[in-house]
Amino acid sequence: MNNKVVSVSNLSHSFEQTEVLKDISFDLNKNEFITFIGPSGCGKSTLFKVLTKLIINYSGTISIQNIQLDSYNNSLGYMPQKDLLLPWRTLYKNIILPLELKNEQIDQDHIYELIKTFGLEGFEEFYPHQLSGGMKQRAALLRTFLMSNDIVLLDEPFAALDYLTKRKLQSWLKDIFVKLDKSALFITHDIEEAINLSDRIIVLSALPASILEVIDVKDIDSFGTNKEVLEKYNLIKQNIIQLIG
Repeated sequence: MNNKVVSVSNLSHSFEQTEVLKDISFDLNKNEFITFIGPSGCGKSTLFKVLTKLIINYSGTISIQNIQLDSYNNSLGYMPQKDLLLPWRTLYKNIILPLELKNEQIDQDHIYELIKTFGLEGFEEFYPHQLSGGMKQRAALLRTFLMSNDIVLLDEPFAALDYLTKRKLQSWLKDIFVKLDKSALFITHDIEEAINLSDRIIVLSALPASILEVIDVKDIDSFGTNKEVLEKYNLIKQNIIQLIG
């Protein structure tokens, strides 16, 4: 049985005279969490724009759930750094927006169960300005989940949050992806965040972005107290620092 939900082979892309992506190949398996990390401006977000069809001029092959990208008509959930919640809509109305846009029937019991799972129960009628930064990001992520067909693309969603809020959301996010049976591609500049969240990390070079190394970090994070795990964590962190300079 094919377990791949995203397959990218020899992906390259140039903008005007600048080569941005060079010979990128990777697979995302079902229920896997892969993080891309690399120097600032190396083309990580460009990769997501290709996957979401915002960029269509590329070479190589891409398939989503065994369908070629140009023929794939389902939505990939995409969440940028900013929450992009509409200030005139309540939290509940913001969450259901993707369903309204697709004219899908809204199962209120299911929505309220998800709101509870995401730790937002009791805030359904609050407006974005009444929510904390962490709550707004959880609401935006829930909206992204409702937008997607099991595959979620997250582009530095926690970058604007303070350290303690980010740590809490990292731990929470790992549990959410397991519980809701999602697969993720994640972008971050934060090496600690990459190791804590991921099953694998793909380290990209400076422009044109190519893959320097793929690192298995499943079950390795800085949350625990196991000495052996923490030693592996520190070695991986130092390796990534050396790779991206």
